[in-house]
Amino acid sequence: MELDREVVADLVDRYVNEGRTIEGLAAQYQFSYRAVRTALLGARVTLRPPKIPLPPTPPGMVNAYNGGRSIRQLAAMHGMSYCQTRRVLLAEGVQLRPRGRQ
Repeated sequence: MELDREVVADLVDRYVNEGRTIEGLAAQYQFSYRAVRTALLGARVTLRPPKIPLPPTPPGMVNAYNGGRSIRQLAAMHGMSYCQTRRVLLAEGVQLRPRGRQ
């Protein structure tokens, strides 16, 4: 299914200039995700990487890290992966310590 040039131009404008998502555009225009994505790629739009939603920051996590706990310890305490715990701390504006024991 090829989309009309005018529709593709509108999709590109909304995606690039308004920051709309492919999912949102597909729902609004009643197209499939694949049709919108294919149209954007065909218009040579560089797609944004998907945002990975973060869980809410567990109470006390930031204070525990600032108090000397490691990211691995916090991950184990809160049942999260290392990467997820690190991203949560960064999202909270925590200045991470250098790797390894100093």
